[in-house]
Amino acid sequence: MLVRKVRESELGRLQEVEISSGIAFREVGMPEIADDPPLPRDVLATYQRAGRAWAAVDADELVAFVVVEVLDGSAHIGQISVHGDHARQGIGRLLLDHVESWARDHGLAALTLTTFRTVPWNAPYYARLGFLEMTGAEITPGLAELVAREAAHGLEPATRVCMRRPVSR
Repeated sequence: MLVRKVRESELGRLQEVEISSGIAFREVGMPEIADDPPLPRDVLATYQRAGRAWAAVDADELVAFVVVEVLDGSAHIGQISVHGDHARQGIGRLLLDHVESWARDHGLAALTLTTFRTVPWNAPYYARLGFLEMTGAEITPGLAELVAREAAHGLEPATRVCMRRPVSR
């Protein structure tokens, strides 16, 4: 499995991967999440042009991706998706480790993300990878604003959690 920067020609494939990864939400009674459209192409292009979009590629097939923004001095995971046919193979961990290396090289202190509190492949999974739930006092202004935007988009704040993993030095 190779991790490399996303190419402009692959933006449509990123959307396909995100749609595929979302199907699993039906299994936990969250069809509205499964039906949520993928990140728009122009948003993905912004990450790609900024050099903050990476793909996991297996035998020339793009099977997963992660996009990152710098938020409050941390590498914030804007989206990470693994195609359903390739789930539970350690690909998400591989991408997160790549982001951590990038964050270290850029002097960032941590990786952050927002995710669903109880979905097995969300907060419980990230906790196994060293992410810790952030308390109210630990949530930075940028993360607080992001959570407010998520709520405005229809995501119930009580079901969400902010998590942080320090970058190892």
